[in-house]
Amino acid sequence: MKTLRFLFTALAILLVAGCGKAPVSDLSDPQVASAVALAGRVLPAKADRFVFESLPPAEKDYFTLRQEGRKVVVGGNNAGSMAVGLNYYLKYYCHREAGWFVWDTFRMPRRLPRVETPVRIEARVDRRFFFNYCTYGYTMPWWNWDQWEHVIDWMALNGVNLPLAITGQESIWYRIWTEMGLSPEEVRAYFTGPAHLPWHRMQNIDRWGGPLPESWLDGQLELQKKIVARERELSMQPVLPAFAGHVPRELKRIRPEAPITQLEAWSGYQDEYACSFLDPMSDLYTEIQQKFIALESEIYGSDHIYGIDLFNELMPPSWEPAYLGRVSRQVYESLAKADPEATWLQMGWLFYNERKYWLNDRVEAYLTSFPKERQLMLDYYCERQEVWQRTEQFFGVPYIWCYLGNFGGNTMLAGDLKVIEERLENTFVKGGANFCGIGCTLEGFDCNPYIYEYVLEKAWDMPQHRSLDSWREQLALRRCECDDAASQEAWKLLIDSIYTAPSRPGQCALVNIRPTFGKYRTYYARPQIDYENATLFEVWRLLLASNGRGRSFDFDLTNIARQALSNLFMTEFRAYEAAYEARDREAMKAGRERLMGLIDDIDGMVGCCPYFLTGSWIADARSWGANEAEADYFEQNARNLLTTWSDKDMLLNDYASRTWNGLTKTFYGERWRMFFDAVDAALDRGIAFDEEAFAGYHKRVTDFEKAWWEGRQGVFPASPTGPVRPLAARLYAKYAPKN
Repeated sequence: MKTLRFLFTALAILLVAGCGKAPVSDLSDPQVASAVALAGRVLPAKADRFVFESLPPAEKDYFTLRQEGRKVVVGGNNAGSMAVGLNYYLKYYCHREAGWFVWDTFRMPRRLPRVETPVRIEARVDRRFFFNYCTYGYTMPWWNWDQWEHVIDWMALNGVNLPLAITGQESIWYRIWTEMGLSPEEVRAYFTGPAHLPWHRMQNIDRWGGPLPESWLDGQLELQKKIVARERELSMQPVLPAFAGHVPRELKRIRPEAPITQLEAWSGYQDEYACSFLDPMSDLYTEIQQKFIALESEIYGSDHIYGIDLFNELMPPSWEPAYLGRVSRQVYESLAKADPEATWLQMGWLFYNERKYWLNDRVEAYLTSFPKERQLMLDYYCERQEVWQRTEQFFGVPYIWCYLGNFGGNTMLAGDLKVIEERLENTFVKGGANFCGIGCTLEGFDCNPYIYEYVLEKAWDMPQHRSLDSWREQLALRRCECDDAASQEAWKLLIDSIYTAPSRPGQCALVNIRPTFGKYRTYYARPQIDYENATLFEVWRLLLASNGRGRSFDFDLTNIARQALSNLFMTEFRAYEAAYEARDREAMKAGRERLMGLIDDIDGMVGCCPYFLTGSWIADARSWGANEAEADYFEQNARNLLTTWSDKDMLLNDYASRTWNGLTKTFYGERWRMFFDAVDAALDRGIAFDEEAFAGYHKRVTDFEKAWWEGRQGVFPASPTGPVRPLAARLYAKYAPKN
């Protein structure tokens, strides 16, 4: 009888559900309409299975999930919260991951999992920041709207509500400076090339790689309009630039009384590329600030949060606390006159990078000279040093704990999830009431995307984050799109044994460094690893043994193979170096063949994945050219940033170290061939090889480096050259340690 009653009850429920009205999204609500549109872009084939609903405001952002019939109902207090709810369902029900690149797509399960128990999850912090000024050079200078649209959706899915939005500011400055009396040619020559604009914006360099074409200025203006409009649709507050005192040197001709000084040349550049700085104490500073904010707000709108960084990797005119307090107060007052609702956001990088100068009395004077509630500080590099710990929590100024994680967009496995977990949770306990957010300040999108997703998830009270092991198990499910022992063990090894050290400036594979014996001559060159390469080969084996599939799996398999082979290159070079010391010419010849073969195989492996393609980077750059000459110019600029960074033999040479298809074989590989030839030639003459002294070798290498980018040497595929798994299996069989 109990069984019959249960069946009749179940049938009645089904009949009622069948006769009831199916839930629908209220598209008259703009927040709901934005969430529906996002779902249509992210999962077009399944978007109709989701219903979005606006929920009442609360003290914190929050989202809900529940099941109604065949529909998954995603609720939230705004469109951004609904996006996080959708992503939570994708990750923890469907085991799928939306990547940050436009090509990084995924397949939804044929049958959508049900939300058997209603879910409600609240944000732990109000602010979720994303981007770095440098990201606009190392990753996004050549992006079109399709690429931007995708990454804005990714930011929404991952809870970002405070993105740095600095595209298109040169279009505003062009109008300001020409209206003040400078010629169009002077202004366009003042700007750098597109990929170097972040460092122009941070008052580090002028003119290098310029002048900017007018077509670029026009195109970026229209792109920025779309970017900020979409970000606002998805409940974000774009952080726009404001005036930091950087002016064209020619402004002195127009305003001879203006207190304009030339700053020190930055990072090895010559004085002709040094920036000019207008004293914030001058009336002209406030005049320009008001002009810029008014025009920027007219064209792009405003959410009243502005990024201004006065002394990024620069020395202030005085270290007296009284001066530092006066200058910051004056900058704030100029901003408040331009926008009475303004909040000033600053990078905390200067307090880390120049920490021996920024003593607490100076930091305190600089930060407390104007209202704390009108400030936001980014604690920029917390995985290495939490500035809040040594500045009495920024002396009460609201701050955002940030994970940097990458320098130059380099391709090295790096990051320590255990340290991130410990430091963030400690900040929640001891960071003070002014700890208000979590962010990512990556210099470039890199090969460790899941770590940034982990950091951003920590901004929400998700149960999966109460144990790093449980989060890692879920990560393996969605990266491999399967649940088997091999994939789980692979990711356990990665998290426990490989991701055990933070990212550092200059980290790179040895193959990417200008070759030499002994001490590396390139300033930014740190090829060491903090784990056993045999462990990474075991991860490679396990991934091949798993049932992994999909874009994320292909990326991870390529990424692991690339890193393992790059690490092996360093081991093989040490053997070659020992053979050289012994003057064993046969062993040297065999070592050279192995090393050059490794370069070819690394280049072939990364050619299978769209992330690692020099050809794609170049094609994106060329797409901005209004004609062939402009396309060539953009390509030169794109190649330059990846290699010498500026002119020949400069401090930043190889900073943006990337193991990419095309770059590896034709740039890094050619340098190694030149090196081996020079070593052989020295020994043929009966002398030891010396990089500086031997027969013009150094000049030949640096001439080649410049010719590679300036002469646009080599044509590279802009799409993958073949499937990942077969090549990864062949290379594993070829190189795996033999037990």
